[in-house]
Amino acid sequence: MNKKYLSIIAGLVIIIVILLIVSINSNNSTLEKLPKPEISEGIRGEQFGIDKNINESTIDNYLGRSDSVYRDMRMLIDPGNYAAIGGDAYLSGFVEGFEVVPYPYLVNVTGLPEEVGDTYTGTTLFTEKNGEYVANYEESLDILKYLFPKDKNIFLMCGGGGYAGMTKNMLVSLGWDANKIYNVGGYWSYKGSHNVEVKRTINEKDYYDFWKISYHDIDFNNLRKK
Repeated sequence: MNKKYLSIIAGLVIIIVILLIVSINSNNSTLEKLPKPEISEGIRGEQFGIDKNINESTIDNYLGRSDSVYRDMRMLIDPGNYAAIGGDAYLSGFVEGFEVVPYPYLVNVTGLPEEVGDTYTGTTLFTEKNGEYVANYEESLDILKYLFPKDKNIFLMCGGGGYAGMTKNMLVSLGWDANKIYNVGGYWSYKGSHNVEVKRTINEKDYYDFWKISYHDIDFNNLRKK
């Protein structure tokens, strides 16, 4: 291949790269500006910290954004008795686009309703005591940064809003920007059009299609203890 053709190919490659960059920037610039996080009034705000503007009722309007990540903080099967408060210990469904990161794997859980009892009490990335989060592994903070990128808006959801609120408190305490994190509340109250069913019942027996879920597990055995 002579130099003339090589020069043409190189020019075409440069043009393609420029067009891709322009396209990406154009897509990002057309994204609707998000309202700043604002706590709901009443018990939803005081107890759970659920956002007033972006929550179960409005989240459909904010799905699929390239500047955001979507995290559901539930376990696939939670040891807690969430049926006692009208919830579901199983992750029976989720909102399309959300990826599951179990909050009880991140840090020891406190402050659950008495009726729920204890949730998972095994190994965690961090230990919280009196509002201070101490890493249990050398990789703990790096894992958190990977799962919750600081340069993105972060939409948090769970069953009723509790785990999502706890996650936001943890991230803010460890240096994340509170204005980029939204507790959008609980899946149990979601009535939108982007529901993905995980639970199915056949002949009065329940089955769970967990394979539908984008799930982030944590392999504690391959981490270095502090």
